[in-house]
Amino acid sequence: MESVWVFGYGSLIWRPGIAFRERRVARVGGWTRRFWQGSHDHRGLPHAPGRVVTLVPEPGASCEGVAYRVAADLAAATFEGLDHREKNGYQRHDVRLEFRRGGTDQGVAYVAPVNNPAFLGSAPVDEIVAQIGRSAGPSGTNLDYLYQLESALRRLRIEDAHVFELARRLRESEDQSRANRARAG
Repeated sequence: MESVWVFGYGSLIWRPGIAFRERRVARVGGWTRRFWQGSHDHRGLPHAPGRVVTLVPEPGASCEGVAYRVAADLAAATFEGLDHREKNGYQRHDVRLEFRRGGTDQGVAYVAPVNNPAFLGSAPVDEIVAQIGRSAGPSGTNLDYLYQLESALRRLRIEDAHVFELARRLRESEDQSRANRARAG
């Protein structure tokens, strides 16, 4: 093995924290990105989890993100670090990467399966928005996570209706709160 590809679709896009040789926009087929995983250790707390993204199987769907090519001699240390970073329910999963500029290869993505203890699953948009808006943990606010992801996706020209809708709704909620405070003030 000369190198290994690691696929990032959440915070790995804007904060990889790994040594890599190459970075490419890529997609994985059959998966969609959703804010369905609880975060008890980064963007929330054990008694008040935040919501972060995971990949959810969906026939016919695809999820774009960033693939990082890691040298073989750094792979073990890279996975050790990522195993710790993604310890709250994520597991390594082999994926087939399709690169935006052509070509395919095998890669590894960290996916939080539905049977992990931190999995929150689907919820009405208003509930997800409220949870993201109020959650914070050692790595910062859940809102910052959402906005960082939205910004990174837009810079890379990656469309994601789920992420963009949540960000739009949270901005509207923040604007409404500011307006209410101004009226009361």
